[in-house]
Amino acid sequence: MKRIIKISDAFITCASSVVGKQEAEGPLGDIFDICDRTDKFGAKTWEQAESAMQKKAFSQLMNKSGMDIEEIGMVFAGDLQNQCVGSSYGLLDFDVPYIGLYGACSTAVEGLMLSAMTCSAGYADTCVAVTSSHYLAAERQYRSPIEYGAQRSPTAQWTVTGSAAFAVGRKGDVRISAVMPGIVVEKGINDASNMGAAMAPAAANTIYAFFKESGHAPEDFDVIATGDLGYEGGKILCELLASSGLDIRRQYTDCGALIYDRIKQDKHAGGSGCGCSAVVLASYFYPRLAVGKIRKMLVIGTGAMMSPSSIQQGLAIPAIGHLIQLEHGRG
Repeated sequence: MKRIIKISDAFITCASSVVGKQEAEGPLGDIFDICDRTDKFGAKTWEQAESAMQKKAFSQLMNKSGMDIEEIGMVFAGDLQNQCVGSSYGLLDFDVPYIGLYGACSTAVEGLMLSAMTCSAGYADTCVAVTSSHYLAAERQYRSPIEYGAQRSPTAQWTVTGSAAFAVGRKGDVRISAVMPGIVVEKGINDASNMGAAMAPAAANTIYAFFKESGHAPEDFDVIATGDLGYEGGKILCELLASSGLDIRRQYTDCGALIYDRIKQDKHAGGSGCGCSAVVLASYFYPRLAVGKIRKMLVIGTGAMMSPSSIQQGLAIPAIGHLIQLEHGRG
């Protein structure tokens, strides 16, 4: 079974990012477009704040790109809230065809993958991928409200308060040259505070399959980035691949390890959430690709496909790893 899909005439043309207080205080804080240090974004509840973030990210994308709303063929959007209500409410005011996604932390890459396939196939000239997560909304849904003061495990990751939007069209500076949809993998991990361990095997499955099928070597890429395994999952990923004869450690990084200062901010195993890889890709990797500081890279969006009910029932966590190949080059 061939899993790599070659893409023609699909480029990331613009990106925007919106973050909260903790993200603005991290090592990448100066590069994000919009920051609200209250984490409320003008809303009354944390869940509504996440929708407000998506609205701001989409509006900022429109302003930066100069696009008219009529130019957008469709929007792919998703978040961590039940039934993706953060996205549906966040994009309610925009008169564009909307397709909701649930890929957990892989949603940004999933949206870019589907946007590239849609544009490459000629079904739309321009698509937009949007996603978000909010620390306080996610904690209340998946674990317990922070007011309870529950102690966090050393393997726990901090859900990023952030949203990003990407425009994908037929011309731009950063080409999406190939994509590889992931396969659902479940290895018996049922600890919601150790998502890195649950997601690492799915990332390893995708990365190993990509190199085996493509004939590439890790040295062919400047960067191989996951989002978001954090420190725990990233270490497991490299060990799993090394045991199969594939060493990516020289090229490897993780969005969850980049967004916070591990010592000063004490985020345990790093960042996570739909917004993590989204804002790091939008404001850190994309600009470097656009100017040629990075020539070629792989981004593997990893997601823990759990729900509140599956966690309550003690079920093991299925995970996914979607891959996109990005290259500097105007088209």
